[in-house]
Amino acid sequence: MSTAIVLGATGLIGKNVVDQLTNEESVDKIIALTRRPVEYQSTKVINKVIDFDHMENYKDAFVGDFLFSCFGTTKKQAGSLEAQRKVDVEYQYNAAKISSENKVPHYLLISSSGADENSSSQYFKMKGELETKIMALPFERISIFRPSLLIGERNEFRIGEYLGGLLLPIIFKLPFLKRYRPIDGKTVAKKMIDVSSSPGKNRETYVLDELFS
Repeated sequence: MSTAIVLGATGLIGKNVVDQLTNEESVDKIIALTRRPVEYQSTKVINKVIDFDHMENYKDAFVGDFLFSCFGTTKKQAGSLEAQRKVDVEYQYNAAKISSENKVPHYLLISSSGADENSSSQYFKMKGELETKIMALPFERISIFRPSLLIGERNEFRIGEYLGGLLLPIIFKLPFLKRYRPIDGKTVAKKMIDVSSSPGKNRETYVLDELFS
């Protein structure tokens, strides 16, 4: 039996990861890390409220067999590029560092297609920088997932993603664009869980169309 830690447990992918893990017989405990209290129906789920600005005070919350890092925000939500960076890079890296120090064996990260620390896009640059920092940590296994546009039910409404979710699936039916089509958060969550329950390489990255297979 194993323990899974989920960072970003109330977001599109994180919420689906928690829900799907409750049906995994091999997982007997799910630690959902959140800013505010969240009630869960499954007795497997333990909600731990933490202050992400002071994660060093919550090291005991980062003990388990897997860390599913599904954190993420937008510049609009965060209020500024600096605030977005705090969530997308600093929080995630600090959580990963603490987990590696606690000997969590397997780290699974939601990144983004286009992640590149040398990108001219600040968003893709942040994602690429985080990947580089994570890869340097001494986890036994690191799995990175780079989905394209995410679609699915969110707690907040994002007009760009809503319109993209309507139009892009039609556009990307074209054979040469098919591998870039939008992907549902449930599908990404399932892929993460499938990878966590199967043997794999010490360092691996799943991109775009590989998430659909």
